[in-house]
Amino acid sequence: MKKTISQKGFTLIELIIVMVILGIMAAIAVPRYLDSIENAEASAEDAVISAIRAGLKQAANNSLLENGQETWPENPFDALADKPAGYTTDNEIADTDGEWTFLGYDVSMGFITHQRADNSRFTWDYDYGIGMDEGMDDDAEIGFLGERMTPEESGAQ
Repeated sequence: MKKTISQKGFTLIELIIVMVILGIMAAIAVPRYLDSIENAEASAEDAVISAIRAGLKQAANNSLLENGQETWPENPFDALADKPAGYTTDNEIADTDGEWTFLGYDVSMGFITHQRADNSRFTWDYDYGIGMDEGMDDDAEIGFLGERMTPEESGAQ
């Protein structure tokens, strides 16, 4: 009687093919994962900015009701009942992951700044407009909250 020897395991070629397939899958998956993280960060920023816009509108309505004139607060975060996580009042550009700041640089103008987890920073121009003591006429704008920009684009470096 002959004993048959059965081989168990994988050949080197089979292992190499599996490694190549895994490499291809990783090459496709990693960029998509990074894109999804970036999209999530942008969506979170959009939610905060939308809340600020709504808060500014409410602040203008409250000011109109109380004082007869629509005005925005000097710091846009003051229009929010609850500040976003990571909000600081250090009056410097955001430099910590998840940090939100308001950087006032002029009498009525400044920047909202945010730093993402990947250390990229974004800003939004903010101008609260003419205050009540400055004699606002009916045609004057209340204020301005701009779109997302990099600090280089906005000059908030």
